[in-house]
Amino acid sequence: MDIMKHLINTADFNKTTIRKLFDRAKQFKSGNIPQSLEGKLVITIFFENSTRTRSSFEVAAKRLGAEVVSLDVAKSSSSKGETLYDTAANLDAMGPNAIIVRHKNAGVPKILSNYVNCPIINGGDGAHAHPTQALLDLFTIMHYFPDPEGKKIAIVGDIKNSRVANSNIELLSRFGLDITLVAPPHFMPRIKAFRKTHSLHEVLDDVDIIMSLRTQTERHTNQIYASLKDYATDFCVTKSLIGDRDIMIMHPGPVNRNIDIDDALLADPRCKVLEQVKNGVFVRMAVLEYLID
Repeated sequence: MDIMKHLINTADFNKTTIRKLFDRAKQFKSGNIPQSLEGKLVITIFFENSTRTRSSFEVAAKRLGAEVVSLDVAKSSSSKGETLYDTAANLDAMGPNAIIVRHKNAGVPKILSNYVNCPIINGGDGAHAHPTQALLDLFTIMHYFPDPEGKKIAIVGDIKNSRVANSNIELLSRFGLDITLVAPPHFMPRIKAFRKTHSLHEVLDDVDIIMSLRTQTERHTNQIYASLKDYATDFCVTKSLIGDRDIMIMHPGPVNRNIDIDDALLADPRCKVLEQVKNGVFVRMAVLEYLID
């Protein structure tokens, strides 16, 4: 009997599997899109607001021919006191071929995976993980750096509270990227394995890629900055700051304009934010096809 496959963390997929997924995503990107999930049912249940991730998954599933049911959590039984276990049982009873879950609490997708008979895909859980975002980020990086081993990336911003950062740190380091964490002291995680600095200026002449992160104000227990503009003074990635350096600029979105990245750099060809969004659909198509197959 095959063990049920899930995607809860990036570590759930080994490097060989990821390279195969990327090969498949490239086929989709080239326009070779079969209806390989025709007759399959994908359920999305987002307990936390999302436009980008949810729509990306839904477009991905529909392009492969799957039916998609999106549960409105605000109107669902979970808002009336139904437990997670009840929710899982009811979802499972609908006979889905995959369930995509986002939740404000870390660990919820893992819990649900123990109570359903189909793959669970983590669409983001608390400050824990966002595996498909990291996969699409690596896919985008490898378009420009086919062999990413030794390439230098600075992850900038609210790293401590970012599930995107957690997933990227695990995945990108596994593929050999040299990671530097750039954040103010209160946004810096307590991990020892990576170079750290509180100065964005310090890394500019030494990196190939800058990944800016959104400040996770909704996950802060106390207000740290008087305003986001104060934060931006030191950590906004601007066109004037980058100058003519050949640095790839990334962001998982949504971007706080002129807080994370300024308007001028967002419009610069070195900025790959919209390319990340486009690639996200192809990578999620590959993930869905692999897990449902």
